[in-house]
Amino acid sequence: MGTVPTVELQRRFKGWLLNADTNLVAPVLRFSYKITTMAGPEWASYTLGVFVCHSCSGLHRNIAQISKVKSLILDPWTPSELEFMDSVGNNAAKAIYEQLVPAFYYCPTFKDCTVLRDQWIRAKYERKEFLCVEKQEPYSAGYREGFLWKRGRDNGQYLSRKFILSEREGVLKYFNKHDAKEPKAIMKINTLNATFQPSKMGTAHGLQITYLKDNSTRNVFVYHEDGKEIVDWFNGIRAARLRYLQVAFPLALNSELLPKVTRNYLKEGYMEKTGPKHTEGFKKRWFTIDDRRLLYFKDPLDAYARGEVFIGSQENGYIVLPNLPSTIQGYHWPFGITIVTPDRKFLFACETEVEQKEWITAFLTVINRPMLPQEYAVEAYFKHKP
Repeated sequence: MGTVPTVELQRRFKGWLLNADTNLVAPVLRFSYKITTMAGPEWASYTLGVFVCHSCSGLHRNIAQISKVKSLILDPWTPSELEFMDSVGNNAAKAIYEQLVPAFYYCPTFKDCTVLRDQWIRAKYERKEFLCVEKQEPYSAGYREGFLWKRGRDNGQYLSRKFILSEREGVLKYFNKHDAKEPKAIMKINTLNATFQPSKMGTAHGLQITYLKDNSTRNVFVYHEDGKEIVDWFNGIRAARLRYLQVAFPLALNSELLPKVTRNYLKEGYMEKTGPKHTEGFKKRWFTIDDRRLLYFKDPLDAYARGEVFIGSQENGYIVLPNLPSTIQGYHWPFGITIVTPDRKFLFACETEVEQKEWITAFLTVINRPMLPQEYAVEAYFKHKP
């Protein structure tokens, strides 16, 4: 069977790109032909009829018995392959393979980590989980029990721990011993959050779970060797969180609740900070912006923060300045940031100007957002925190 001439391929590709629509296709992936330049996905699965970005093309190769990929630029295309791509496309494939995606299920974008994208692709095309609700039981049943590798709070060693997620009890709990009757920790679903942290944790399937203990943030770092297991735990937590929110806010729409189910951190990284008198030496700390909480740690994988700062809104007297007060002396990184609150000023220093601008942008994102009624109670707690 012959291949299609280059000019005809270009015409077809233009039409496909106009109709390509998928979360996993990066919006600005550029490639060139001799005659014209276009923006869009560089690869396609010619057995599924969908277009994918370069990164996800590698994940499709992991299910080669189902999805076979070709480059839109480098590979030859046969007339029958082109006809099939014309007859399907991303929107049609989505209508087939995503019929019953639960509202709580995390649908990744090209920005998300590999394990989320890989398991999303496998769930859709390999396991066909969204064509049959019975296949969703591992994360939608409201109860999940199993073993995860958990990082020790003091020694940093990962040990196997039994975890139980119970929607009925409203908790996620873990046990130090497999036969223990009492849990080591009980994490209430109303303050629970989970986010994947492969780079930070140094493991491809690393999941950071946080909850509030005595109104302070506690970190729990876990992973599982099997990608499906850890993603099922993640979506099980999201299912329990959504159901809790639906009960807590019965008049709210799902579209309003879904952003609150789990959250990725607005920004993380190193800065230097000084103390409340502004005469103490600057110390390097790992910072995390989690909603309106700015947390800082001595080490990124510490279980507890060394301190937390509430970041309110501009209307309530919170301001970010791109410098330090002129009176500040001593050695510190050159690019300063001052957070002004109604009670005091917090001083930070960044190593590079790029990092300074990124942190300022992140702070402004929080400060420019009006405070919700329930956030005033959190602010009041920080003001009177012992």
